[in-house]
Amino acid sequence: MIDVKSDIKYGDKAELTLDMYKPTGDIIGTVIDIHGGGWFRGDKKTESDIGEFLGEKGYLVVAPNYRIGPENTYPAPLNDMDQLVEWLQEQKLADNIAVLGSSAGGNMSVEMGIKYGFPAISLSGILDFDEWLQMHQHVVAAQNQTKDLDVLQKTAGINQDGANDPFYKWFSLNYLNGDLTLASAATPYHKITETTGPMFLANSLNEFVPNSGVLKFAERLTQLNVPVTTRFMTGSEHAKGYLESVKPDILNFLAENIKK
Repeated sequence: MIDVKSDIKYGDKAELTLDMYKPTGDIIGTVIDIHGGGWFRGDKKTESDIGEFLGEKGYLVVAPNYRIGPENTYPAPLNDMDQLVEWLQEQKLADNIAVLGSSAGGNMSVEMGIKYGFPAISLSGILDFDEWLQMHQHVVAAQNQTKDLDVLQKTAGINQDGANDPFYKWFSLNYLNGDLTLASAATPYHKITETTGPMFLANSLNEFVPNSGVLKFAERLTQLNVPVTTRFMTGSEHAKGYLESVKPDILNFLAENIKK
């Protein structure tokens, strides 16, 4: 059994609230679960699937909202996660933390793994801006269909049809506020150090998010002797689209890296 509490305020902005999934029994550790949505859509309520799944396994799950575009761009969402960590420390919930995120949330999860040393799980994380944008200068950025703007759309149904470079470029540039000079700073593998937390990185082989970022990220982790596990699946499923397939991997990774 789990106890679910919604809309708990954790920061100094109106948007900064979280949903908490708390086991009624012993708690193994805390998992921060960050929603995706390309930094312009999405909501913590879409994370009830992971919150309930991990909550039933003994993990306290916090699913935060964070500031999104077009008003808020890089690095505002990451700054919000700093406030979340401070709140968790104040609430005495900062022991044995791991981070999990999908798509844009996968980017933010590895950023927190780099900054705080947390074990981090990335499902189709956006891990490369600078080199990808440089290599795709010919691509004309274009917004996706209006139906994809629904912030509460089930994330397992978003971006499941494979590559869409115009849309990928559109939301990447939006996140950078159109400023290509920020691309390097926003690309997480440039920041990896020996104190980065262990990582689990998943992607489909023919999906929306290019595998290039995952491969470069994993290579840099291994160069610095940071433990990393990768899983590449057949097909075009993106992030939550393959969640059922990677649930055992997620549990194994958490069991290895979070101890009571």
